[in-house]
Amino acid sequence: MEIQEFSMDFFSLKGKNAIVTGGNSGLGRAFALALAKAGANLFIPSIMEDDGTTKKLIEEAGSKMEFLLIDITEKGAPKRIIETCVEKLGSVDIVVNSAGICKLAEVLDFDRSKWDPMIDINLTAAFELSYEAAQVMVPQRSGKIINICSLFSFLGGQWSPAYAATKHGIAGFTKAYCDELAQYNIQVNGIAPGYFATDITKATRSNPETNQRVLDHIPANRWGDVADLMGTTVFLASRASDYVNGHILTVDGGYLVR
Repeated sequence: MEIQEFSMDFFSLKGKNAIVTGGNSGLGRAFALALAKAGANLFIPSIMEDDGTTKKLIEEAGSKMEFLLIDITEKGAPKRIIETCVEKLGSVDIVVNSAGICKLAEVLDFDRSKWDPMIDINLTAAFELSYEAAQVMVPQRSGKIINICSLFSFLGGQWSPAYAATKHGIAGFTKAYCDELAQYNIQVNGIAPGYFATDITKATRSNPETNQRVLDHIPANRWGDVADLMGTTVFLASRASDYVNGHILTVDGGYLVR
C-alpha cells in the first residue's frame, strides 16, 4: 500500500455488522455506541431486558440495532447469537467480547460458587462466541475480534482470584487466536481498561480515601471517562488496525507505569 492511499476512511465502519456482548449497559454500551458512530450496525445479545436506551443512542448515531435476550453461558447460545446476527443483519464482521462479572471475597471465602460463574461468563463465553464467529469469518477472509481484558490481565487480583485468572486467560486467548486467524485476515486484539467512572466504581469514587488511593496511581490524575475508550474501539474494529494483531491495548491513564 502506498502512503498516498491512506485516508480517514480507514476508520469508517460503514457496511459492517458488529456483535457486542454486554453492550446494553456500562462500558459495553460505550463500545457499541462507538462502533455505531463509526457506521456499524449493532447486534446486542444480553441477559438484561432492553429498555430502549441503547437502541435509541445507536439509532440517533444513524445505525441499526438488533437485540437478543439470551444468557450467553447457556448451551448453544453462542451459535444462536452468530446465526441470528447473520439472519438479521447479513454478516458478522466485528465481535466485541465485553460481557463480564466480578465477585469479591477474601481468599478463604472465595470458593467454587464464586469462581465458576466468572469463568463461565468472562472466559468460556468469550471463547465460544469467538469460535462460532471464526466459522463465519474464516470463509469470508475478514473479521475483527476484540476481547475486553483488564489491568488485571497484568496484575494480581486481591479479593478476586477468579477475575484475575479470567483476565489473564482472555489476554492469553487473544494471542493464541490471533496466531491462527491472522492468516485469514482476521485481527484478534484486546482492550485493557483502567479505572473508569462508571456505576460499578461509584462507591470507590465517593469515598475520599479510596478515591485518592486510585488517583495517586494514575499519572493522568483522573478517572477514565467512557468516551476515552471509544476511539480505541473504533481503531481496533476498523481497517486502520489491519496489521495490529495479538495486542492488548491498555487505556488506563498511565496506571501501569506507576
